[in-house]
Amino acid sequence: MKAIDMENVQTLLDQFANEPVYIHLETTNGAYAKHFDSNAHNVGAYIRNAEITYERGTIVESDGTYRVGLKTNGWIYAEGITDYEMNENDQLLMAGHDGEGRLMVALEISRTPFKM
Repeated sequence: MKAIDMENVQTLLDQFANEPVYIHLETTNGAYAKHFDSNAHNVGAYIRNAEITYERGTIVESDGTYRVGLKTNGWIYAEGITDYEMNENDQLLMAGHDGEGRLMVALEISRTPFKM
């Protein structure tokens, strides 16, 4: 993965607009929170292979990271994105990593279902 290039990511988001796509959206503070603070709560959300059609995707800077939103009849968004890649399967993978490289958020878009 490489650091976000807003213009390139916007172009990639535009390529998936107005067609059925599959998304993977995941957030977590994982075991990191509990490991460093026994009073902390582990939190996370996970959705994989939800089929949607979005009319537009947007990327904006947000406190040194990025927020990516997908406009459907409502909004799907991921905040804290830091990196992206278009892989060999024509899937747009975006992720947010903390300063130690741990995954905090992922938003992925594909024309075919993600492998389980």
